This record gives sequence, structure tokens and C-alpha cells, in this order.
Amino acid sequence: MSPEQPVFYYDLGSVGCYLAAERIMSALAIAPEWEPVHAAAIGVGDAAPDRDLLERLARQQGIQPLRWPVDWPPDSVAAMRAATYAKQIGRAVAFSLAAFRQAFAGGRDLGDRDTILIAAAACEMHPSAVLKALELGSVADALERAGERARTVGVRSLPAVEVAGELFEGAGAIQAAALALEARV
Repeated sequence: MSPEQPVFYYDLGSVGCYLAAERIMSALAIAPEWEPVHAAAIGVGDAAPDRDLLERLARQQGIQPLRWPVDWPPDSVAAMRAATYAKQIGRAVAFSLAAFRQAFAGGRDLGDRDTILIAAAACEMHPSAVLKALELGSVADALERAGERARTVGVRSLPAVEVAGELFEGAGAIQAAALALEARV
């Protein structure tokens, strides 16, 4: 990671993170590192989202209408382990976007291994390797370390974007990070 490369902290179980993920690559002048962080690791609870607001934001972004998973809040632990494994093999962006879309454009349950495997297949991750990764202590440890790093830099809500030591959180994180990057270029 370059010191100037932004870091995008996200949880696959967060609709706000999904909306941010759909626009971050085109909004920032420098492609960010995608850092999967389980929300519970930074002390973010399961607050009920403002569905009307989020659906309106999705429409404004021009993405598919939100389809809410039946089970809310989603259990994203296994999906976050899969995202951590995807990062280790260079597929964090592709896997994460596919998983977000399965959950929030398809209404599928992130706690369901089939949902994880569909997202993995979309970015050519072998299903046996993904299933094995979900059980590996090293992957679980890497996800825990990502949460520790996020806490160390001060992340208290997701999505969050870090730019050269400056942290931007919440709904306005991407716009603020884009402005901070423009000021550096």
C-alpha cells in the first residue's frame, strides 16, 4: 500500500457501505485499498437503517433498487471472512461488489454459504478454496487484525475512508475523501 493510497473500510452487511462501494472507485482520484472490517470489531451496533432514505439514495445513484434480505440484520461474519480471503488473493473489490449486490440488489442472505459462493463464482474464486478459507483460523485472525487497525486509526462508523492519515466516516465519507485527495494532487 502506498502512503497516498486511500483505505476504504467496509462491512458487507451494511447498506451504507454498499452504496459507498458502488461509487468509490469512480469518485476517488486514486483507487483505494479495500479493507473488510466486521462492524462489531469497531463497536458498531445493529441500528435499524432508515430504509426510505437508503432506497432514495440508491435511486439517486442510479443503481438497482434495494431488495432487503429477509433476515435483518444480516449475519455477515462468514461473508467478511470470505472478503478477507478475497483480499489475500487480490480479489477484494470484485468479491465485495458481488457480495454486496447479492445482498442488496438480490435480497439474498449473507449468512447463507450459497450466497457467498455465488459472489465468489462471479469473480472466479474456487468454491472449495472459499469454503476452506471460511474455516481457517488465519483468515479469521486477519479479519480481526483489520478491525484492530481500523480502531487504531479511529474508525467508529462505516463506511470510512482514510486519506493520508485523515479519516472520513459515514454517508459523506467518499465526497470528503475525494476533496482531500484533490487537494493533495
